Amino acid sequence: MTRQALIKTSTKTVPARPRLGFLGVGWIGRHRMRAILGTEAVDVAAIADPSPEMAAEAGKLAPGATLVSTLDDILDLGVDGVVIATPSAMHAEQSIHALERGTAVFCQKPLGRNVAEVKAVVDAARRADRLLCVDLSYRFTQGMRRIREIVASGELGHIYAVDLVFHNAYGPDKPWFYDPVLSGGGCVMDLGVHLVDLALWVLDNPGIGSVSGKLFAAGKPLQDSAAQVEDYAVATVELDTGAVVQLACSWKLQAGCDAVISATFYGTQGGVSLRNVSGSFYDFTAEQYRGTSRETLTTPPDEWGGRAAADWASRLAAGERFDPAADELVTVARVLDRIYGR
Repeated sequence: MTRQALIKTSTKTVPARPRLGFLGVGWIGRHRMRAILGTEAVDVAAIADPSPEMAAEAGKLAPGATLVSTLDDILDLGVDGVVIATPSAMHAEQSIHALERGTAVFCQKPLGRNVAEVKAVVDAARRADRLLCVDLSYRFTQGMRRIREIVASGELGHIYAVDLVFHNAYGPDKPWFYDPVLSGGGCVMDLGVHLVDLALWVLDNPGIGSVSGKLFAAGKPLQDSAAQVEDYAVATVELDTGAVVQLACSWKLQAGCDAVISATFYGTQGGVSLRNVSGSFYDFTAEQYRGTSRETLTTPPDEWGGRAAADWASRLAAGERFDPAADELVTVARVLDRIYGR
């Protein structure tokens, strides 16, 4: 049960709709707000953003919300949950602060810049007994949901190889992404986090064996990770199951299209793959492989981008508290740290 008041009806006592605050309402923050409002399970009580223009735009989506200046201003209004879409360096501290005030958190990825920060947030959520989720949105594509079901069914036999790719022909447009102190890393932190999460989520979180990685910046091996972030990376993760996961991710790759995104799982009895369509960041098709034949599992359109946020809001409205699955966030962060060699 969240901290919201109870409303007495003629037949039963039911929890009031959770009241949410939004910290950071740029494009992503406003997109997630629309998805959350679409659940009709919560109310937006407060909005904070350093840009008055962005705050005003978000206010159009939630006219009843109070426009405030800081996270503490949001929390002082007694909200039940906060949605955090700020630069990465702020995620852990802001999440912990909200959780210690007894407020559930939905945060953009990465939750922290290293495993120590991520673990500190998860521990805070556990102590506060509050629902913590991160916007690992690719889990919520129709294709990945279907792939996970097929893998779990055992139909593919023993999964022994996973190939993961996320190449972005552009790269972020905010300067802080390129500062390792503020970002925690480059394309691995930005894109590789999704790839590692998908592999472990689909395979039901197996133990991690060895991890190795190679990082590049401007076409050369990265020399000083304290002064520069990587824009291309390859990594190999060996799992306790005997499977090997290989991943590649990049910013500003000369790839001939906007993006190359795929997640492929090979088993002794078949394979499954999610691939983006025509270089799109948003459109995906999923297929199942049997020898030289293939079967289409899902095709566009699929409005998946806000589903993780909507799922968190719906679970909060249902009264859910700390979910031990948050420990998976720590495992992903530990793998990323090992790819970085730290």
